[in-house]
Order: sequence, then structure tokens, then C-alpha cells
Amino acid sequence: MTANLFRIGNAIFLWVITILFLPKGSFRKYIPVTIFTSCLLLIETLLSIVFKWWKVKGGVKYLVFDALAFIFGPFFTINLWVFHFTYGKFPLYSLVNLLMDLIFAYPLNDFFQKIGHYKLKKFNSATLFLTSYILSFINYGFQKLLFGPKD
Repeated sequence: MTANLFRIGNAIFLWVITILFLPKGSFRKYIPVTIFTSCLLLIETLLSIVFKWWKVKGGVKYLVFDALAFIFGPFFTINLWVFHFTYGKFPLYSLVNLLMDLIFAYPLNDFFQKIGHYKLKKFNSATLFLTSYILSFINYGFQKLLFGPKD
């Protein structure tokens, strides 16, 4: 119950903030890279079922719900904001992602496991950090290669 309330409340809060305050031009500019990387996370989630990287109480149905709530809630909105503030400033982008991925992989990972979001099995915090941080570089490269330099 606590995990569901957290998922829903978190997604609603972040989307309201994004809709109200993120400039429309930034939304349009960074939505393709955010959809791209969200798809990569969905693929990672599907692979987690096969390779048993993590487990969600309630089985595959809840794993998919949990992944969708995270990917299209906090991950999606935060990704838009990070690009809005850091795109074109690669060192800053790298630093912001380093800090956010460290926070996600260590204290937030422990918190999410405690409230029942998931339980890591063949992943650990270091693996979670490395996959997240590597994904941030793929993300930046996608935006840079396909959509050109910052205006």
C-alpha cells in the first residue's frame, strides 16, 4: 500500500511541476531523447525478467506496473529537467548524472527496497549505478548525434 501511494503521488507531483514550469520548447526538444531512453529502460526491465536481476512482490504483473510507474513518472520528468538545465554543458551533465545516479543507487535504492518497490537479486547497488551512469552517456550521445548541438 505504501509503495503504491508513493508511486502515484511521486508521478503526479513531478508531472504537475513539469507541466507548469518546464518551457514548452524544452519539452518538445528533449521529448525524443527521453522516449528513447525510456524504451531502453523498458528493455532492461524485460531482460530483468529473463535474467532475474530484481524481483517485485506480486510477480511479473507488478514488476511491469512498478517499472512503468518509475520510467514514466520520476525518470521521465527528471530526464527532461536535466536536459533542460545541462544540455550543451557536457561536464555539468556528467556531474549531475554522477550525483543523481549515486544517490539513486545507494540511499534511494535502499529506501525503495524497504518500501517494497523491488528487491535486487543479481544486481547490486554498484551494478545499478554503473548501468544508470552508462545509460546517461548513451542518452546524451543520442541527443547530440540525432538532434545536433544546443541552439
